[in-house]
Amino acid sequence: MNHEWIQRRSDAARLREALDRAPAVLLTGPRQVGKTSLVRHQLTPDRAHYFDLEDPRDRARLTEPFLSLEGLPGTIVIDEAQRMPALFPILRVMIDQDRRPGRFLLLGSASPELVGLGAESLAGRVALMELGALSLADVGADDLNSLWLRGGLPEAVTAPTDAASAAWLGDYVSTFLERDLAMLGSRVPATTMRRFWTMLAHRQSSPWNGAEMARSLSTSEPTARRHLDALTDALVVRQLPPWIANIGKRQVKAHKVYVRDTGTLHRLLGIDSYQDLLAHPIVGASWEGLVVEHLARWGVPMYYWRTQAGAEIDVVLDFGSRQWGIEIKRTDTPKVTQGMRRALDDLGLERIIVVHAGSERFPLAERIEAVPARELLSSPEPPI
Repeated sequence: MNHEWIQRRSDAARLREALDRAPAVLLTGPRQVGKTSLVRHQLTPDRAHYFDLEDPRDRARLTEPFLSLEGLPGTIVIDEAQRMPALFPILRVMIDQDRRPGRFLLLGSASPELVGLGAESLAGRVALMELGALSLADVGADDLNSLWLRGGLPEAVTAPTDAASAAWLGDYVSTFLERDLAMLGSRVPATTMRRFWTMLAHRQSSPWNGAEMARSLSTSEPTARRHLDALTDALVVRQLPPWIANIGKRQVKAHKVYVRDTGTLHRLLGIDSYQDLLAHPIVGASWEGLVVEHLARWGVPMYYWRTQAGAEIDVVLDFGSRQWGIEIKRTDTPKVTQGMRRALDDLGLERIIVVHAGSERFPLAERIEAVPARELLSSPEPPI
């Protein structure tokens, strides 16, 4: 694997397109996912002015934003924008005075709502883009197993050995819990949040059970829910909502929960090697999480479906007038299950794609097709 800068062609193209059409772009993503590096490789210093709000000197410069920003040519890049929410109303005024595309690029390590871009602040003026971890298309199809084990954070991906990657991820988890969450407004002790995050890791891909989590933490359900929402807002946990169909069957209505980066998941669980991963009970849920994070890149609304009787589909992609089902199997010999047939009938799915660990793409039944994970995870958009 190349240990230099990894080209992120698809992400770079999305960023250029957003800058070409909107006066402001908000680029969000978890800490250490590579937002700043991507921007600096796309916008050289002669084309942009950089302000890092973790640098006290830049924070001081922006206490008078009109004086500091008005008249600057090119793109104004403001990194860690969530640290100065009072800046957003001023940017709105400046954008309304000059709406040329690509004027502002804001980088944030939290959800748009937490950053300060809810319904009001820059509505109609900003393009939203989330930067995910490195994809299989970025690192190369031959590195699928390494990407799965290490996750997609660039420092973990490019570490010289699996041990070095695990050590970096351990430091990342500690720094995130001890410093980064506090910067996002969390007042939960790092030891408590580590315990909670690890509990989520053990329940990877399971529906949220607030009562169980509250008992395990010796706290209340609302408190456990706030912990979950804090990690979700920090973009390190994904909540997958249920698809509720009008079918007269009792359906699971809790969100499914994933630790988004598989490298972080494995570090929380003490998984150090690929052999350890294959022998661990979490292997299937971890594999599912890897695929789910890639599917999220397509920008299609995602859900899951499960009945109280046990029929389920891992992911429902909602294209509006039609829906696809995605089943994720850690096997190279996928088969049609009764659950798939029920999902086709009950939900009226246009098709089901069974993502598997083998190398061939082939039909399994009418409207059900097996697609290799290497092919799907290398695709920047849904396969035809």
